[in-house]
Amino acid sequence: MRRLLHLTHRHRSPATNQALGLLLAFNAGAVNAGGFLVLQRYTSHMTGFASQLADGAVLGQTTLVLNALGAILAFMAGAAVCALLVHWARQQQLRCVYALPLLLEAALLFPFGLMGAITLSWHTPFAVPLTVLLLSFIMGLQNAVGSKTSGGRIRTTHMTGNITDLGMELGKMLYWNRQSRRAAQSAMPEGSTASPLPEAIRSGVHHNRQRAAMAASLLGSFVLGGFAGALGFQHVGFICVVPLAALLFALSVMPMRRDGARWRAILRGEG
Repeated sequence: MRRLLHLTHRHRSPATNQALGLLLAFNAGAVNAGGFLVLQRYTSHMTGFASQLADGAVLGQTTLVLNALGAILAFMAGAAVCALLVHWARQQQLRCVYALPLLLEAALLFPFGLMGAITLSWHTPFAVPLTVLLLSFIMGLQNAVGSKTSGGRIRTTHMTGNITDLGMELGKMLYWNRQSRRAAQSAMPEGSTASPLPEAIRSGVHHNRQRAAMAASLLGSFVLGGFAGALGFQHVGFICVVPLAALLFALSVMPMRRDGARWRAILRGEG
């Protein structure tokens, strides 16, 4: 129980950042994969939407441009709202400053899970159903939470950075450091014990196990969430999102109870 209270606390640690990141990566994978079955779009894939924006402009296809622009603006708006909520919570001296964005995400996922099929028929000026903009907003909101809690080191809605980090650390692990040692020995003067080469070369290349483990765990959590989301949407439909919303609701409401006195002061206008 105490661990849940610390996941959204303003004072962070690597352990709480990793735990929150894994939970959010699972949630993002489920929503993203399940959303694809319904919308035929990955709503966290802003790189693809940015490319679609350029392609649509060159091909003169207004619909493609509007689709991409809507998703990008919604994702950006979600990240902006997260920043606003976090900084407001800090200004109000709340301890669980990251609870508000998660509470908002839960509040948006609940009606999506209960009325998702209805929102598919709600059209927008961006030539996509409201559901596309809603999920893009949620992904932007959630990605900003992971980024702000970890100082930009943890991304939960897209895996490009995590796969890149994992690949680099694997490359370092597989690097043959014997070549560096041979180069250092050949460059040493006769009878000398000191190497003229930099310390980085003398010591060789070493991989960061913690960084590799973090990237791999985030990727695994995202893929596992994707399996759960795809199976859920395929067999029970939109309502499979409700347990995800309930989890986020618990992560946000339970810690917010610790700020009860401060919330009462804010509501009385004393904040």
